[in-house]
Amino acid sequence: MTKEFKSNLIDLYARETYAVQVIVEDSKIKSITKINETVEGYILPGFVDAHVHVESSMLVPSEFAKLAVVHGTVATISDPHEIANVLGMPGVDFMIENGKKVPFHFFFGAPSCVPATNFETAGANIDAHDIEILLKKPEIVYLAEMMNYPGVIFYDKDVHAKLEVAKRLGKPIDGHAPGLMGEQMRTYFKGGDEKNELLITTDHECFKLEEAEEKLALGVKIMIREGSAAKNFEELIPLLKKYPKQIMFCCDDKHPDSLIENHINSHVKRALHKGHDLYDVLRASSINVMEHYNLPVGKLQQGDSADFIVIDSIADFNIIETYIKGQLVAENGISLIESVETEILNNFNCLPKQVSDFAIPQESNTIRVIEALEGQLVTNEIKIDVKSAAFTVSNTDKDVLKIAVVNRYENAPVAIAFIKNFELKHGAIASCVAHDCHNIVVVGTNDEDMCKAVNLIIENKGGISLSHGKDHMNIPLPIAGIMTNKNGYEIANEYIAIDKKAKELGTTLRAPFMTLSFMALLVIPKLKLSDKGLFDGETFQFTNVFVK
Repeated sequence: MTKEFKSNLIDLYARETYAVQVIVEDSKIKSITKINETVEGYILPGFVDAHVHVESSMLVPSEFAKLAVVHGTVATISDPHEIANVLGMPGVDFMIENGKKVPFHFFFGAPSCVPATNFETAGANIDAHDIEILLKKPEIVYLAEMMNYPGVIFYDKDVHAKLEVAKRLGKPIDGHAPGLMGEQMRTYFKGGDEKNELLITTDHECFKLEEAEEKLALGVKIMIREGSAAKNFEELIPLLKKYPKQIMFCCDDKHPDSLIENHINSHVKRALHKGHDLYDVLRASSINVMEHYNLPVGKLQQGDSADFIVIDSIADFNIIETYIKGQLVAENGISLIESVETEILNNFNCLPKQVSDFAIPQESNTIRVIEALEGQLVTNEIKIDVKSAAFTVSNTDKDVLKIAVVNRYENAPVAIAFIKNFELKHGAIASCVAHDCHNIVVVGTNDEDMCKAVNLIIENKGGISLSHGKDHMNIPLPIAGIMTNKNGYEIANEYIAIDKKAKELGTTLRAPFMTLSFMALLVIPKLKLSDKGLFDGETFQFTNVFVK
């Protein structure tokens, strides 16, 4: 089948825009010819998310693609780390096979840290031998984020065995070094030896401008992240002017309500509105990613795969059409990708909890409290003096709420700590979408509602939930306990409803469930909670809730 397009080409290599006739034959660009005509619209390469965990959308890859193409996304660099922590290698295979069922470019990574640390309970383990098996698959194009930066710096043999496999096979290695600067930062990106060339070449975890600039000066490529919880765009976008070839755009984690609103197109619009160069912005959203990972995604060159988008104008940047391999997959805000059959696989083995499981005896008059930060994955540690046992339960007046993590893989004691800035006045919210091991994490104003919210998730073998007395809501996520096989738009609407209810209970967080999901993410400092206890992400060791 042959298709003809007449539009204004935004040429990211020549850095100019001109009228063209584009001929697409089957799935390829047959020709691009300059024409001396006045034509409407603009044609340009489709967007690529440089780093995303599809699982965080609570959607399987095929449904993620259905929503993403509406926003001009044609490909993702996807780390299946989340499902791998639950199901191991079969989970990665599931993501690959499901992604093949729809017209979209999914490029997966070999999860480098399963489990992410030894300080939490995961459902699987992926070692260096498994990494080699994965990296030899054509669908696996890189070694995904190496979160165990102490293991890199201090020569953990298992960590370095994985790095060596990727190096030997010539696969890029993604970084994950939040806040790391100075000598340790240089040692990390050079794979444990400051004398080496760069081995780890990207980072999406920068949250301060000076941190990102130090990494860029070393040659690291920085991904500017704007997801549902972590929002670093405003802080980091000034870097694009000085380092246009080293910047890529990513979302990392995006819940379904956010995905129906926008994707990488939001990065593009915001950068353009701030006055950044059109060609630099569009390269960061597409070609920089394609070239770094050597992707077979079309760059709007003759002979390329016909992967491109058509927009109305540069000023408004509305996506009119999205094409992947020559197929129209979205038009005027409507996705043309159809839902597909999805198998169910899971790993959930704990029994329902009792209210008494959430009790914590007072051991001193001072407690360590996790301070959650709006728009950030990092947290602070604060210490609060307490004068009575009232603080062994949540205190809504002081916004010091109880947080707990429940092991989903086996019956074990509940880990309990305290957290600030959720600002719930009533009830509890819980989620089994809890990075990285996806145990159940819950924050609440009382033990009864916390217990109920947790048991709703256990009953459904995964999901997110809310409890307030006799009132409760939940979204079951039967696939690995973190994804659904239902229609993406349907789940987005359900998520919007439960998010609204959580805010009615008092939370002022923009994305309370997404923020909750990162409170068990031990590799991001400062203070987090695993199913085994309160954890200091800077010293990489457990610490006590009560200061003695």
